[in-house]
Amino acid sequence: MQIEYTGRHVHVNNACRALCEEGLERVSKLLGRIVSAHVVLSNEKHRCMAEITIEIRANKLVSTAESTSMETAVRMALEKAETQAKRFKQKMVTKKRLPNEEKVIVEPELTRTRRATAVKRSADRKAAEAPVGATVNGTATAKKSAPGKPVVPVMVHSFPAKTPVIEPHVVRSLDSVAMRPMTLEEAVKEAEFRDREVFVFRNNKGIVCVLHRKRDGKMELIEAP
Repeated sequence: MQIEYTGRHVHVNNACRALCEEGLERVSKLLGRIVSAHVVLSNEKHRCMAEITIEIRANKLVSTAESTSMETAVRMALEKAETQAKRFKQKMVTKKRLPNEEKVIVEPELTRTRRATAVKRSADRKAAEAPVGATVNGTATAKKSAPGKPVVPVMVHSFPAKTPVIEPHVVRSLDSVAMRPMTLEEAVKEAEFRDREVFVFRNNKGIVCVLHRKRDGKMELIEAP
């Protein structure tokens, strides 16, 4: 495996090289043969940043991390690269099983239909066997009335408890931000590989852009003014 190292305002020492080689070896066992890997280490003020780009056949995996220590940043970037490799491998396995997708989708639908029918039959049977005036599934059975008077069913309503309000939990994510300028096509591929719904990057003109995956699966491009 060919590994290229680039240091920006920092010297790539032997300890960082050994960490990268060990981590990339684990990634290689997950993905098979890795064409090449590029490790970029940079230091800005008190921030140490590591970016690892792995080329596998016609695809790329990019992981970035930031810390106060360069070795810690490298370890974090390698952990993210290993996580991305597992996701990528799972996607490849899923694609190979696509011919059986129709069967997987239809079977649960049939199961749900049969279960609903069985539940309805059971409820009807309980209502028929219940004593007069008893309550079955929230509905009271009709009481015997005097001759000539109509029988009126009585509904018993139950109101759900108040839904608790969940406070939003904000988590900082570096996986959703590109560390280098890239084209729109490269950004779309990176968002796919990182499995991100939102991806922030700068284009070749330095403009901040945001890719957002809509509910219909389409990618929406937002350019900052």
